[in-house]
Amino acid sequence: MCMVIFAPLFAIFAFATCGGYSGELRVSVACANKTESDLKIDVAFSYPFRLYQEVFTAPTCEGKRRETLYLIGDSSSSAEFFVTIAVFAFLYSLAATVVYIFFQNKYRENNRGPLIDFIVTVVFSFMWLVGSSAWAKALSDVKTSTDPDEVLLLISACKQKANKCMALRSPVMSSLNTSVVFGFLNFILWAGNIWFVFKETGWHSSGQRYPQENMEKQPSGYNQPFNQSGYSQDSYAPTGGYNQPEDVSQQPNLGQSGGYPPQPPFNQTGYAPSAPTSFANQM
Repeated sequence: MCMVIFAPLFAIFAFATCGGYSGELRVSVACANKTESDLKIDVAFSYPFRLYQEVFTAPTCEGKRRETLYLIGDSSSSAEFFVTIAVFAFLYSLAATVVYIFFQNKYRENNRGPLIDFIVTVVFSFMWLVGSSAWAKALSDVKTSTDPDEVLLLISACKQKANKCMALRSPVMSSLNTSVVFGFLNFILWAGNIWFVFKETGWHSSGQRYPQENMEKQPSGYNQPFNQSGYSQDSYAPTGGYNQPEDVSQQPNLGQSGGYPPQPPFNQTGYAPSAPTSFANQM
């Protein structure tokens, strides 16, 4: 759910803050001859930051002649790569949202949908990391090239001590800084979604199924019945004849010699009749 909500939103912020940027800096050149001075020299630049194409003019402090200058640097490849990733990530996240909501059965059919989604998520995670890192380095170069103090070094009149050059205004880079932040947030978001997409694939299901089957095949003494374990009741029973079942017909005759005398029958009162005196004296 977080992927569905935040992925398109973060992608929009990433390419909007970078692709829609335009900035401007201002410097002034005060010549020894005041009539030749130019106190408001504006230098504009914008995406895709081909700074070597950004042109401006400045006085030479030698009559009315002006010189044409260009900024230094080219960060277009990193900027365009970053914006391209953001646009494609936005489009894919929208398409994935539609599939998740309206075509859930087709998505899970034959495990093809989760597998494709997993591969694309891994690729976008890697691309966000590469693109954000490259754009962060390119932005550092853009800041250096558009620093008013660095721009003043390009003006030939500023190399003469009789002239005074000043930096009046630096470009605002807050939106470009925001684009870098959203680039790494997109990387964290897509990388964190890898695990959730992996759980939908058959690889995760098969990885859980096989260990359970192996555990069921392995015998365990704790899961066996008590009479099948190594400790049975027979090991504790004595070897005498008291615990061995015998047929009634095989029991010895208690009336014969060597056996026990037969027990007298009980009367109706529940007490056995007393034995003869002679038998008692023999005992």
